[in-house]
Amino acid sequence: MLIPSRFSADEERAWVEAMMRKLEAGDKRRRPSDQQLLERAVDLSARYLGGLAVPVSIAWVKNQSSRWGSCTPADGSIRISVRVKGMPSWVLDYVILHELTHLLQPGHGHEFWSLLESYPRTERARGFLEGVAATTGLQRSDDDPET
Repeated sequence: MLIPSRFSADEERAWVEAMMRKLEAGDKRRRPSDQQLLERAVDLSARYLGGLAVPVSIAWVKNQSSRWGSCTPADGSIRISVRVKGMPSWVLDYVILHELTHLLQPGHGHEFWSLLESYPRTERARGFLEGVAATTGLQRSDDDPET
């Protein structure tokens, strides 16, 4: 941490404490718990899908190496890859919304994308994820729009 040399020891201590609190708050936003993911999903459904998608559970998982998320519409469960942890919050929101939309539309047809269009950062988030996939060697076929 860079601190101006003119800071006294007390100013330095206060600055470090303030910056640590700021970093911790940002980390909590980027790395929410499973319970916080569920609360976030419910909020996102209300804001962008009229509350129609009702997840029963949502959890971080380590076993998804080629997907950002997945869901089981039959039981309302959503899983988000731990690879998304630490990504910008608007990317996490997109991944959650993508899976919430699958609770309403199982495939990637026109109805699915029409519902997901309500999220204003859809294209930006998809581009971000495609960039991550390209730089990490995660190969997706061009005809598979799953993110």
